[in-house]
Amino acid sequence: MEGTGSYGAGLSRALNAAGLTVVEVARQDRQARRRRGKSDPLDAHQAAVAVLAGTDTAIPKTGDGAVESMRILLAERRSAAKARAQVMNQIHALLITAPELVRQAFRALSGQRLVTTLAKTRPGAIASPDPEVVARQTLRRFAVRHLTMQAEIDLIEHQLELLVRQVNPTLLSLSGVGPVTAATLLVAAGDNPERLGTRASFAALAGVAPIPASSGQRTRHRLSRGGNRHANAALHRIVLLRMRHREPRTMAYFERRRAEQLTDRDIMRCLKRHVANEVYAALLNPATDNPAGRELRARRQAIGIPISVLAATLGVPYQRLRRLEIGTRADPDLEARATAVLERISPPLAA
Repeated sequence: MEGTGSYGAGLSRALNAAGLTVVEVARQDRQARRRRGKSDPLDAHQAAVAVLAGTDTAIPKTGDGAVESMRILLAERRSAAKARAQVMNQIHALLITAPELVRQAFRALSGQRLVTTLAKTRPGAIASPDPEVVARQTLRRFAVRHLTMQAEIDLIEHQLELLVRQVNPTLLSLSGVGPVTAATLLVAAGDNPERLGTRASFAALAGVAPIPASSGQRTRHRLSRGGNRHANAALHRIVLLRMRHREPRTMAYFERRRAEQLTDRDIMRCLKRHVANEVYAALLNPATDNPAGRELRARRQAIGIPISVLAATLGVPYQRLRRLEIGTRADPDLEARATAVLERISPPLAA
C-alpha cells in the first residue's frame, strides 16, 4: 500500500485487524515514472515488484492504540499553541496603534501579566463609538481567547502525561524528556516500535543519521534534512535541556569533542544521535507494570485458546493483543473486551 499514514490509514487498520500483513511502499521515483508512464495497473505492478524485491518498503504504523491517541492530541496542541501565539501578536500589534491612554495603561506590562490584566478589565458599553473603548473591548476579548487557548493546552498536556505514563514510563525517566517530548517520540515510532529493526532505523526516521557524501580520498558526511521533523525537534530540545542543566555526561562529551576541534553545531548533531540511541532503547523496553495482561494470558492458556483465535474474535491485530499480554503495552479497552470474551467461553468459578 501507499499512503498508510494518510488516505490509506483506514484500509491499513482494517487489513491489520483481518490478520493480513501490510507493507508500505514508497512512492516511485518521478524520473522512472516519467519513462514508464502512469496508470493504476502500472503503479500496482511496480508496487508488487518493490515488495517482492524488498526495496523501498517499510512496515507501517498500526495506529490502533494509545500512541495514535497521542498523535491526535499533539495535533490539537499544535493548533492551540499556534492560535495562542497569533492572538499574543495581535495584542501587541493593537497596543502599538491604540489611543495613547490605552497604551499608557498597559505599557509597563508584558507576557502573562499583560494577558491576565487585560482579561480583568471592564471596557464599557458595547455600542460606544469611542476608539479607546473599542480598543479596550478588543484587547479584553483577545486576552480571554489567549487564556482559553492556554487552558486547552494545559488540559492536553495533562492527558498526554497520563497516556505516556501508561504506555512508556521509561521515556519520562530520561534526562530532559517531558510528557510532550515523550509523546512526540512515541508518535514517531508508532504503536508498534518494533517495526524499527535497529537504532540506525530510528535515527534515520528522526533525521539524525548523517548521509555519506564522500568523494575520492575525502571522507565526509552531510546533514540529513529528511525524517520526522517533529521527532528531530524533540531530540534537539532534549540536548538543549541537558546542556542548560549541565548534565555531567553531556558536558563531558561536549568538552571532549570540542578538544577534537569540532564546532558546537557539529557536537550538537552528534549529541542528538546519542540521545536517539537512548530513546530507541527506551521505546523497545517500556518497562510498564501491567499484571492484568499477564493474568489475561494465563487465563487464555488455561482455557486453551490460541492467541491468534482470540485476536480474530476481538477484531484486532495479533501483535496488539500480544503486547497487552506480555506487559509492554497497557490497553484497558482491549483488556476489558478480551476478559469478557474469555468469561463467555469459560465463566469464573463461583466462590
